[in-house]
Amino acid sequence: MTEALFLTSDELADLAEPADYVDAVREGYRQRGEGAPAEPRTKLTNEEPPGMFTGYMAVLPETGAMGGYNYGAGFGERDAWFITPLFDSESGEPLAVLDGAYLNPFKTGAAGAVGVDALAREDANTLGLIGSGAQARGQLRATATVREFDSVRVYSRTRENREAFADEMDGIVDPVVEAVDSSADAVSGADVVITATNSPEPVFDGELVEPGTHVTAMGQYDTEKHELDATTVSRAKYVLDLRARTDRDAGSLMAAIEAGAIGVDHPHGELGEVLAGEIPGREDDEEITVFDSGGTGIETVAAAHMLYERASEAGRGTEIEFAPASEAMPGR
Repeated sequence: MTEALFLTSDELADLAEPADYVDAVREGYRQRGEGAPAEPRTKLTNEEPPGMFTGYMAVLPETGAMGGYNYGAGFGERDAWFITPLFDSESGEPLAVLDGAYLNPFKTGAAGAVGVDALAREDANTLGLIGSGAQARGQLRATATVREFDSVRVYSRTRENREAFADEMDGIVDPVVEAVDSSADAVSGADVVITATNSPEPVFDGELVEPGTHVTAMGQYDTEKHELDATTVSRAKYVLDLRARTDRDAGSLMAAIEAGAIGVDHPHGELGEVLAGEIPGREDDEEITVFDSGGTGIETVAAAHMLYERASEAGRGTEIEFAPASEAMPGR
């Protein structure tokens, strides 16, 4: 039998700051750039009740961990539950099972922030944010640790939601957070643009993106989700979290290819390749860059292992036992 930890969201809540997630996730993507295995999500859909079951995986050899994410979303309760299994990548033994609800916005936000840090101009000081949910909160809190923004302009379709978001986040992050009345108001003149929506249609006009802007798009992990229009995609150096998503679920990229705005060779490469120095990132201050952050096991394993180590040091968690397959065979 092997002992592992079960860690609840409450037990994870005060173990790390947004910058800690960013550091862990940056290291995970560097390992990916040097060859660490990772696969895009597999998504199974259910018609009645409508819902989806999703999973993805990664191995981070230098971290010494592997695992991924499984979650069910929709179905009868119209909610989502996230489970994160974590294994030792040398022995193969289970280390922990984490309730993934708390860490989800933080690890996803950290991936977006690593993209900003790798691709945005060093002097970027204005952020346009589209979306006002939990993922937008995670993106803002993480990204505010990698650039010194003076102002943040947030837009979402519901006035009450964007104003509540601005009021809340203005007291959490250093830059002034202001709710604006349109996506154009958020994007125009912004040095960094972040989209955190589930929109099936582009959420801003790509003609508004000024030279030198960086865009992180994290809500387009589906063939039918197109947060970015073909104009934005075609004007940008396009970097993905995983290249294999190009023809699987990178919705905006796939739509731009289908429309003939770009060719299949348009993607520049993976974020990990930029971090590992395998390909260049931003090469001048006029370049438009995009990071397509659809969600991978890389940030999940990196963040989960960081939290597991801190929880172990703090004596948190409930021990659970797993039997190896050799002990489960008939006849023993």
